Amino acid sequence: MKAIKPDTGGLRPQELEAIYTISRAVARAVDTEAALDEIIRLVRPVFIFDNFVVYTWRSEEGILDLTFARAIGRGRFREADLAWGEAVAVDAFHSRQTILRREELTDDDPTSRDRTSLRYYLGMPLNLGEEVVGSLVFVRFGGPPYSPDHILLAEFIAVHVAQLLSRHQLVERIARLEAKRQLDNLQDGFMAMVSHELLTPLGFIKGYATTLLRQDTQWDETTRLEFLTIIDEEADRLHELIDNLMDSSRLQAGTLRMSFQPVKLDTFLRDVALRASSREEKLKIDLRININGLQVIADPTRLAQIFDNLLNNAVKYAPGSPITIGLDLDNKMARITLSDQGPGIEPEHLVHLFKRFYRVPGQNTSIRGTGLGLYICKKIIQAHQGEMVVESEPGKGTAFSIYLPTEKVALGQSSIVQEVNS
Repeated sequence: MKAIKPDTGGLRPQELEAIYTISRAVARAVDTEAALDEIIRLVRPVFIFDNFVVYTWRSEEGILDLTFARAIGRGRFREADLAWGEAVAVDAFHSRQTILRREELTDDDPTSRDRTSLRYYLGMPLNLGEEVVGSLVFVRFGGPPYSPDHILLAEFIAVHVAQLLSRHQLVERIARLEAKRQLDNLQDGFMAMVSHELLTPLGFIKGYATTLLRQDTQWDETTRLEFLTIIDEEADRLHELIDNLMDSSRLQAGTLRMSFQPVKLDTFLRDVALRASSREEKLKIDLRININGLQVIADPTRLAQIFDNLLNNAVKYAPGSPITIGLDLDNKMARITLSDQGPGIEPEHLVHLFKRFYRVPGQNTSIRGTGLGLYICKKIIQAHQGEMVVESEPGKGTAFSIYLPTEKVALGQSSIVQEVNS
């Protein structure tokens, strides 16, 4: 919409120069607040005022909202006590006219009065064509009243402020639309991914259960056991998916319950390695504990969940690679590293790896996953006041490092290399 420009014929050369400078400042403005501060700086030498206040119309709420306010001159040290001309702003907005108002505060003690007790308001609508987008209010304390040439200058400033706000609102509207588009795409992708991930195990469970229930066929014990094993594994997979979705939601909302207690990391990691090796017959784990007696306050169940996830990922994405789990002390933080010698990850994907639902493009499409595992791992570590980072080089493997605050300094140090291989 095109703004209506007031006649500049009554402005003096110094005032005209200020207006043209303001025009250039508005044209190149990137930040609205910084541009308004620049307008104040340019105008104040030729037009004395003490407060500069901008109100914008919030159509969704139906209110005129205080958007920007600066106390520049007299009364700036009593800024919190001063009115910002709301009544004048409302009148200017609804009447679509310039409003002049004088206000004098009364006090039983005349000695307590100062120049801030006498206020001269100048309020103008911020017009964009036929639309009013807000109000601009100037406040003077103690006078003098606004002269006609100052009113003309203020009205011209209001035109530029209206253009500035219009651009800001347009940028906000575009940002909201883009955010909504991205959210819609994310929700669509999420629903498609979740539907696929949930329907896959359900399909297996339904298919094999229906097959076992057929009355026209007799299954031998080996086949029946095979079918039931598949059903059991897919039921576990479905349970894991639902757990991940629930944990992700609770972590995002900050409502995931944890039970913290002292955990000795060397003992804990040995248990993790033994449990993983018992599940995966061909998995080779090198357990390197460089410090004994290191203790943290943690939820052992949630920590085990993290390492189960990391080890499962290593088995899926770096099949056949040995896994190294290390423990040492780094600047009073326990550092646990888990590394493989697999294909690695391209650098451009590392920054996204812990994002919710992110999966590295181009990885084996037969590997099922929701992109929630690493997101959950990092959030759990952060809930322990720790941090989790990843390093990777294509062709040379991937290493995850977990940092946890120690409960106390370990009593003794040693260098132990233990291989766990079933």
